Amino acid sequence: MHNDKDFDQWNEEKKVLHADAERLFFHEREIWYCHLGNNIGFEQDGRGELFLRPVVIIRKFNNEIFWCVPLTRTLKDLPFYFAFAMHVDTETSNEQSAAVLSQIRLIDAKRLRRLVGYISEKDFALLKKKLKALLP
Repeated sequence: MHNDKDFDQWNEEKKVLHADAERLFFHEREIWYCHLGNNIGFEQDGRGELFLRPVVIIRKFNNEIFWCVPLTRTLKDLPFYFAFAMHVDTETSNEQSAAVLSQIRLIDAKRLRRLVGYISEKDFALLKKKLKALLP
């Protein structure tokens, strides 16, 4: 079986994050670059040497952990994708993003790297409605 994922490199990065990373302050609706890592099968991976992927923060439980949904530029007309325009400061980006709702995860704030922007209140309400619709 061919394995083109560098799990060892991600494991080394994960050790550094666990030991040294500070927890940054975050809010619901924000979009952050997050160290998602190298994952199994069809789970969303981070990219580059730091294994980063943008995520939207769905639910903040405390200053340490939150639920997030990974973002992609691949737009698919499926019930578990939600397309929206990302906001940076007060500007709306022309670039469409899609939240991959089936990939919702609990994340420690140590994985957060950099604030990118946010999702509008209207889109956030629609995203949460679509997430709830996926529950059995």
